[in-house]
Amino acid sequence: MFKKLVALIAASGLLLLAGCNTMAGLGKDIQKGGEVLQKSADKEMAK
Repeated sequence: MFKKLVALIAASGLLLLAGCNTMAGLGKDIQKGGEVLQKSADKEMAK
């Protein structure tokens, strides 16, 4: 029983770490998209 509990906790920890990496990657993608929009808006304002 104890081994199953330890295995469950370890698996949960791995999933949480993988989720953090995914969210960090998503945040970077969103930031890149915002930068592209900002550059586009700056070009329009310069006209």
